[in-house]
Formats: sequence, C-alpha cells, structure tokens
Amino acid sequence: MMGWYAQMASPAFPCQPFACLTLSGDSFEMIDTPTPPVALTIGGSDPAGSAGIQADLTTFSAFGVHGTSAITSITVQNTTGMHGMHPLEPHIVTAQAIAVLADMRVSAVKAGMLPSAGVVNAVSELAAVGVLLRLVVDPVLFTATNDISANSETLAAIKIKLLRHAWITTPNIHEAAALLGREPATGIIQQRLQARALLDLGPSAVVVTGLVDGDNRIDVLATHEGVFEFAEPTIVTKNTKGVGCTFSAAVTAALAQGMSTKQAVVAAREFVRHQLLTGAHWRIGRGQGPVSHIYSAEAPVPRRKARTTPATRS
Repeated sequence: MMGWYAQMASPAFPCQPFACLTLSGDSFEMIDTPTPPVALTIGGSDPAGSAGIQADLTTFSAFGVHGTSAITSITVQNTTGMHGMHPLEPHIVTAQAIAVLADMRVSAVKAGMLPSAGVVNAVSELAAVGVLLRLVVDPVLFTATNDISANSETLAAIKIKLLRHAWITTPNIHEAAALLGREPATGIIQQRLQARALLDLGPSAVVVTGLVDGDNRIDVLATHEGVFEFAEPTIVTKNTKGVGCTFSAAVTAALAQGMSTKQAVVAAREFVRHQLLTGAHWRIGRGQGPVSHIYSAEAPVPRRKARTTPATRS
C-alpha cells in the first residue's frame, strides 16, 4: 500500500464508528470502521466516466473519502471529444450544494467545470459566506484538445471573484496563462513566475502543472511560504483524459483527510502517477483513453521520490 494512504487518518477529523460486515471463514462478522470524511465536488458530468464528477468521486473513494456532488453541466462527450454541453442554471447548482452542506459535515470542496459566469458567481457567493471549506479551484478552461471552453465573462469571474476564496488552485500551464492573459510557460522560470502571479490574485496556494522539460514533467507549487518544484519522468501513454480532474480531486480528498497543502499536492501527484501507470496500456474508447479510475494498491507505482527544489521566498 502506498505510504501516504496509510497516513491519512487525522485527529482533525473525529469520526464515529459505524457497523460494517467482513467475511470470516464461511460467515460474516461485524466490525467497527471509522466514519470517513466528506468532500463535495461542484462540476460537470462526463458520461464516458473519464473526467468531471465521475473522476472526482472515484478519486475521493480511493482516498477513503465519502464523495458528494453538485452538477453544473450535462456534457455530451466521449474519448473522441466534447460534442455538446448543457449548463444548468446557477440556482440549481446552489440548491444541490446547499442540500449537501446543510446535511453533512463537508471537510473539503472542489470546484471544477463552472460553465458560465452566473455559476461562478453562485459558487463564489457560497465561498464568501464560509461554507466551502478548503476550496480547491480547478479552473477548467480548455477541452482535452486545448480548445478554449470558457468565455471571457466566465474567465473574468473565476479570476476576480472565485480565486480569492481558494485554499489552492490547480491550473495547468494553459489555464494559468489564460487567467493571466499571457502565453503558456515554456520553461521553469516562466512557470514559477506565473504561479507567483496567480498567488497575487488571492488564493492561499497555487500549483501550476504540466510543463514538459525534456523527459520530465514539472509542477510548481507556490505558497506564501515559498515556491517548490516537483519533477518526474513523463509516463508515455495516450490514456490521459481526466488527469487534471483526478489530480485536483486527489488534492481535495487529501485535504479532507487532514493533510497540509504541500502534503496534499505530493499525495495527489503520487496518486495520479500510480493511476497513469495502472492504465497506461488499456484500450478504452476510440480516442484519448481515460486515466485509470480503478484503484489497486498492487498496481505498479514508482518508488523514487520526486525531485523537489528547496523553497524560495515568494
């Protein structure tokens, strides 16, 4: 079992045990299992199960977190691409979220695809009154083929109204550039500068992902304590659909389990690499296959630690 997985229990999340069944010989017996923390994902639905809330809920489960959801958009997509999008009205999104928040103790929240400025504003209003704890903002601005999917009003609302409430935001290099009105980073220095610039928009932390540097992929985490770089060899596979959703969902789940921001990012990176390796050679669909959403502790996972630079003051 992966090291971070065994360390997720935290006194910060007191649990009440519930009864569970386990097979003992030829009969079942009752055992006490701690109540898991709860996380909420606010995002779009992917009927192909590659990305969106479907990816989020399977990731939450892999981290031992009970997943809940508020759907923002019904999409028509599969591994070959996005073929349609049907956004829900902001009040419907708000109603779903409030139904969960009024009933359960939600320890962390992810905001993914927010398809309109109205929906962004609705989520921002919930965040402003303090009910979206440990808010992870994954600014889904592009399709899997890097075509822009958010209009200028939606982009501005995310930048001006939502990011200020984020515990952490998790853009890739294309999304970071769009939020800043710049070209995507082509080197580590640019990636660091863009992460710091996004930090100035109000979130407590920023992780800019996906820079290709030779044979490595680089992620940069910027906090008010410093900037950290993480480098790992690129995993060669076409099965990467939903990788950004899975990463941000893993960060959310790790935060729900009581990890610090840096610990959550490290755990999420390890988890995503584990899942990419698990499904690297799968053949699901006719297009860009999904990252694995089936967790197995026995699946191949790299044991070498990521290269991490020392922190520098922001």
